[in-house]
Amino acid sequence: MKRFAALLFAALISSFAMSGPGLAAEPQAGRDYKPIDPPLATVKGKIEVIEFFSYGCSHCNDFNPVIGQWAAMLPKDVSFRRVPVSFNRPEWARLSRIYFALEAIGDLAKLDAAVFRAIHQERVVFRTDEAVVSWAAGKGVDGKKFADAMTAFSMKSMVERADKDATASRISGVPALVVDGKFLINNEATANYGELLKLTDSVIAKARQERKGK
Repeated sequence: MKRFAALLFAALISSFAMSGPGLAAEPQAGRDYKPIDPPLATVKGKIEVIEFFSYGCSHCNDFNPVIGQWAAMLPKDVSFRRVPVSFNRPEWARLSRIYFALEAIGDLAKLDAAVFRAIHQERVVFRTDEAVVSWAAGKGVDGKKFADAMTAFSMKSMVERADKDATASRISGVPALVVDGKFLINNEATANYGELLKLTDSVIAKARQERKGK
């Protein structure tokens, strides 16, 4: 029984631990990732990891705390960015505007998890902008600043740009991870979120090696 418990514990650690670059087999195109051609524009000097997501996605809700912990431990040559997408669904476009508005007024860290919780645990329905502003104000956010950010002239183009990048990446669902603008991680190659992030680590290592070879 003790041996079985030890093996079970080891299996759990193996599933969820974030392994460093070089510990997994060389990732293969088609099997582990899909090449993005032409590549997305990325930040200069760093390997950028993009998470395409939506607050309306239940899988993104489950993934959010896991990827948050992973992103906090990324090496200095890697940056992490989240991009909300709508898939041309008006209700999800409003959720994208919530993300960009919170980011613009500096309250994203404060309310990011709360938005997920409101939708997936508390069953709050954000049918109108007014409902969103009322909810945010109830959480201590400056309602006017938030409303102004949600309806800013630039907001429409930000949502459209996010969806355009998602389309260019050929993602079919969320969450979806893109490394260095060139590699769309194949979620179906993994069995759980721990394995997904291990695979992402391996693709980051591949991108790093390719940059060194230039």
